[in-house]
This record gives sequence, C-alpha cells and structure tokens, in this order.
Amino acid sequence: METVKHIEIKEGITAKELVKEMQKCGVIGAGRIGKAAEIFEEMLNNKCKIFLGLAGAMVPGGMRNILKDLILDGYIDVLVTTGANLTHDLAESLNFPHIKGESNVDDSKLNKKGLDRVFDSYLQNKAYQKMEDLFNEHLSEIEGKRLSGSQFLKLLGSWIKDKNSILRVCYEKNIPIFSPALIDSGIGLMLWGLLAKGKKFDILMFDDLKEIMDLVWESKKNGVFYIGGGVPKNFIQQAMQFSPNMSDYGIQITMDRVEWGGSSGAELKEGISWGKMKPKGKFVDIKCDATIALPLIYSYLKGIKRK
Repeated sequence: METVKHIEIKEGITAKELVKEMQKCGVIGAGRIGKAAEIFEEMLNNKCKIFLGLAGAMVPGGMRNILKDLILDGYIDVLVTTGANLTHDLAESLNFPHIKGESNVDDSKLNKKGLDRVFDSYLQNKAYQKMEDLFNEHLSEIEGKRLSGSQFLKLLGSWIKDKNSILRVCYEKNIPIFSPALIDSGIGLMLWGLLAKGKKFDILMFDDLKEIMDLVWESKKNGVFYIGGGVPKNFIQQAMQFSPNMSDYGIQITMDRVEWGGSSGAELKEGISWGKMKPKGKFVDIKCDATIALPLIYSYLKGIKRK
C-alpha cells in the first residue's frame, strides 16, 4: 500500500510539474486529474484511436486554443461535439471574439445592446448576420448536394480562413467532426434559413452513424475523452456498444451528478454494463469545471508524441 504524498508547491512550479505532484498525491480530485493525464499518455503510447466528446461552453469559456492544439498535436482522432461549440468557433473565426462580462446582470439590458450571454461570457448578436453572409457566399457549394453531417462540417471548415478555428484545423488535419444535434445550434438555424428560402440540399445525419461506427470497427484500440456529456458522449458510447472494439481507456470531466440517471453524470464504469467500456479498461471520472481540469491535463501532455 502506498501512502498519500502531500503536494509540494515550490516557487516557479510549472503546470506540468503541478500535475505530476497531483499524480504522486493520487487521491481525491487532484489524484483524478493526475490519473487522467497518465491515462491520456498511455492512450497515445498505445496508438489508440481517441474520440473526443465535447459538450458545454468550451469556446465561450476560453478553451478554443487548447482544443485546437489538441488536434494539431495529433492527440485527437475523432471529434464529436455540440453544434453550439462549432457555432461559437465560427463566430470567433468571423472576428466576433467572446467578451468578458458578468453573470449578475440585467439580461434585458444585454438584449437591448445586442449581447448574448453564456454565464459571464458575452457574444455580439451581430455574429449571426456574418454567419448568414458566409452561408450565402458559399451556397453554390452545397446547393443540390447530398452530404452527411460530417461531410458538410468538413466543407464548412474549408470556408474558414482563421488558423485558430477548430473547424478549420479539423479540415486541414482530416479529422472527422460529428455533431449529431447540429440542428440545435446557430449553424443549424443557418441551414434551416436556406431551406426556408427554397434552396435545395440534403444533410443526411443518419449517415454519420454509419461513419462513426466504421471508425470504431476499423480501429484496434479505442480511447474516449469526454468533456461534459450529453449527445456527444452518448453518440460515441453507442458506437462503442455496437462494435467489438469497445473502449480500452476513458477520461470524463463533468460537473453533473450520477443520482438522476442522466448520461452526463454517469460514471464511465456504468458503460461496462452496456458493453461500451471494457471491464478491464482504464478509466477515470473527474468532477470538476472543465475550464480548470482541461488546461491542467493538456499542460502535462504538451510535447508528448505518439511512440
């Protein structure tokens, strides 16, 4: 049995060194962040196909560059996310950065100023007009086409010039993006607006299910990294369930609780009963704000290359 090693903070300690101290501590929340970094490194070294399930306000919350770098550094092979995160990424790409604000504010006044609030992060509503302009500009590239959701998102990434864009980086690195609830977002509204004006095209979302299942079936080892839960998590989980190659590794960062039975708070070990996680797999659940845990984990991973 190992004893708990108490964390030591020295002057000038780096974030990577802090996570190593958390690993040595090995218990409670710090220990779980340390274990997550260890599991992620093992996923990379064992050449896992790593699926990132991304929910929550990660782009409004300042995580855009970290997510972009995770993809650029080759730490992510498949991205499944909400349409909202992609919409906020697109807004940033169109020169509408998120603004520091307050949560204790009169929202009716924000509405009059044309500001949309995500807790204490604001976005100018004018961003949606620029999105509409972008879609109109590239309408000829989708009109009359039949595209899967991931094919459309790859095309959308090609329209973006911003090198810090998650959509753009996934396009350049040929990383598939799935957004199974895309209709529930600003991007979904843009597409609906074109259809409402009589434009003809089809986004075949059920084709995405086949595409992600093919990715799971073709890989030898799979790992999952869930930031938040919801639709992105379940979309990956069900692909694992209907494949012989269920997850060997798993990391989940969530603030949700388990007691109400929702997927977002469900522990990863629950997936063993569904055939989504291997019984002898390595996994960890972190109960923490992802805007705290993700930068710490990535600080540890920065510079690690696949063997």
